[in-house]
Amino acid sequence: MCSFNQMPERDNFSYNTVIAGLMQCGDVNNAREVFDGMVDRSVVTWNSMISGYVRNDLIDEAIRVFDNAPIRDVVSWNLVIGGLVNCQRIDLAEDYFKEMNDRDVASWTIMVSGLVRARRIVEARELFEEMPVKDIQAWNVMMAGYVENGYLDMAEDLFQRMPVRDLNSWKHLINGLVNSQRIDEAIRKFMEMPEKCQKTWNLIILGFIRCGIIEEAHAFLEKCPYSNIVSWTNVIVGYFEIAEVRNAVKVFELIRTRDTTVWNVMIFGLGENDRGEDGIKFFIRMKESDLFPDQSTFTSIFTICSDLPSLDLGKQTHAQTIKTGLNCLIAVSNAMVTMYARCGNMQSALQEFSSMPIHDVISWNSIICGFAHHGDGNKALEMFERMRLTDVEPNHITFVGVLSACSHAGLVDQGRYYFDYMKNKCFLQPTSEHYTCVVDLLGRFGLIDEAMSFLDQIRADGVEVPPSVWGALLGACRIHKNIKVGEIAGESILEVEPSNSGVYLILAEMYLSSGRKEDAEKIWARMKGNGIKKQPGCSWIEINNSGHVFLSGDRSHAEFRRICFLLNLLSAEMETKISKPSTATSEEIQISFDGCYG
Repeated sequence: MCSFNQMPERDNFSYNTVIAGLMQCGDVNNAREVFDGMVDRSVVTWNSMISGYVRNDLIDEAIRVFDNAPIRDVVSWNLVIGGLVNCQRIDLAEDYFKEMNDRDVASWTIMVSGLVRARRIVEARELFEEMPVKDIQAWNVMMAGYVENGYLDMAEDLFQRMPVRDLNSWKHLINGLVNSQRIDEAIRKFMEMPEKCQKTWNLIILGFIRCGIIEEAHAFLEKCPYSNIVSWTNVIVGYFEIAEVRNAVKVFELIRTRDTTVWNVMIFGLGENDRGEDGIKFFIRMKESDLFPDQSTFTSIFTICSDLPSLDLGKQTHAQTIKTGLNCLIAVSNAMVTMYARCGNMQSALQEFSSMPIHDVISWNSIICGFAHHGDGNKALEMFERMRLTDVEPNHITFVGVLSACSHAGLVDQGRYYFDYMKNKCFLQPTSEHYTCVVDLLGRFGLIDEAMSFLDQIRADGVEVPPSVWGALLGACRIHKNIKVGEIAGESILEVEPSNSGVYLILAEMYLSSGRKEDAEKIWARMKGNGIKKQPGCSWIEINNSGHVFLSGDRSHAEFRRICFLLNLLSAEMETKISKPSTATSEEIQISFDGCYG
C-alpha cells in the first residue's frame, strides 16, 4: 500500500492489482478506499470488488456493489451467483441466474453445483440436461453430486455417457464405490484408469481397512506396484485396530524408507494394544534412525509412560520436549499433565499445568480428574471453580472428575448440585459414568434408599441402569451391610455379566459376614458350576531400572527369590518403623498393584 501511494502515475491496471491484493489479504477497508478514489473504473475493477467481498464472506456487500455496477459481464454474474451458492442462498442465486441474458458454461455449472449442494438432485439433473454446452467440469460436478447424495448407479450411468474423462472423473466414481464398500468394483475401475493416481489407490486400501478386510489389503499391496508409504501405513493402522500386533510389526519391518508418521503409528498402536514397552523400544529405534520426534510422538510416549511403574522415562521424555521446544504445544503439555496425574505425582502435574500459557478443556480435565482420582476432592473442585471463570466450556469428562471428587471428599450436597448443574445449566446428557459417580457418592455415605430412588431417575431419563451403576450400589451395600439391596444389585450385574467373578465373591462375603453360610456356599457352587474363576492379581516391580511383571501366586519369574527378599526387607522396615534407610534402598524399588478384589 505504501508503494502504491508513492507511485507518481497510476493506471487502471495498477488500481485493480492493488484492490485484488488487499482483498486477498482481508484488508477490505483499504481496498474500498482505493476503489472510492478511482475516477475511471472498468468492469475488471467492479469484478475485483465483487470477488473480494465474496472471498471475505461479505456477500451482501458483493450484491450491493454488483447492483450498483454500471457495467457488468458474465464474470460479474458468475461471481455473485457463486457467492450466493457458497452461502447456501440457493433461491436468490436462482433469481440472479434467471436474469442473466448471456450465460457461459461456468454459469450453468455453478448453478448445477448449487442445486447439488442443496440436495435438489433432480432439479440439478434437469438443469444439467438444459446446458447448451457441457465441459468436463460440468460432467464431473453432476457425477460427484450423484455420488455425494448416494445415487451411485446414476453416477455410473453418467460416467459411461461422458464423452471425455479426466482424472477427477475416475476419482469421483472410485471414491463412491469405496464409500459404498464396493471394493472389488473400485479396484476394477482403478485398473481401467489410463493414468493411475496414488491418492486414489490409497483410498481403495483405506476402503479395505474400513471394511475390516486388512489381510486382503495387505495382499493387494504386495501384488500391485502402486503402493507407497501411505498405503503401508494404512495397513499397519488396520492391523492395530483388530489387535493383530504381530502382523503390524511385520508390515513395518518391510518398509525400507520410513517417515515420522509410520513411526508414530507404530508407537501409538503398540501403546493402545497394551504393548507399551515395545512402543518405547520403537521410540528409541526412531531416534537412532535420525528422525526427529514430533508432537504425536511425544503425546504417545507420555500416554505409554502413564501406565509404567516408574516415572523415570516420563521425566526423561519431558526433558527432551523442553530441548526441542515442543513442550510449548498444548497437546504435548496436556499429555504430560495426564502422565504425572495418572502416576500419582500431582505436584509435577500441577506445576506443568500452571506453566502452560493457555488451557483447553483437555488441560482442565486432566488436572481435575487427576486430583479426584487420587482422593484430593477439594483440590479438584477448586480447579473446577477456576475453570468456570474462564471461557472454556466443561464437557462430560469434566463432570466425571467433579462428581468423583465429590464422592472422595464426602460432599454429598455439592455432588447433587453439580449433577443438576451439568444437566440443566450445561445441557449435557449424563452418561453411565456420571450416574455411577452419583450412586457411589450416595452409597458411600449410607444413603442407600436415595441411591435406589436415583435409579428411578436414570430410568426416567430413558436409560437402562448400566452394570457400573449396579456395581457402585453393590459396593455401598457391602460397606453398609445392606444385604437385601446388595442381592438386587449383584443379581442385576450377573444378568448382564455372568462371568464377573468379583460379584460372586462380594455376595459370598456379605452372606458370610451376616452368618448366612449356606447362601455363601450356594454362591460358590454357582460360581464353580458356571466355570468362573477368580482373576489373579497382577503386580509390577522395578529393580535397577528394569521392570518385572508377575501374577499373584506366580513363582516362575527368573528374579522371584530376589524380589521376595527385597519385599521382605521392605515389609520388615515398615513393621519396625525404622527411620534409617535399609540396604534395600541401594536399588530403586517401586511397586504398584493392579486393583483386584481379595
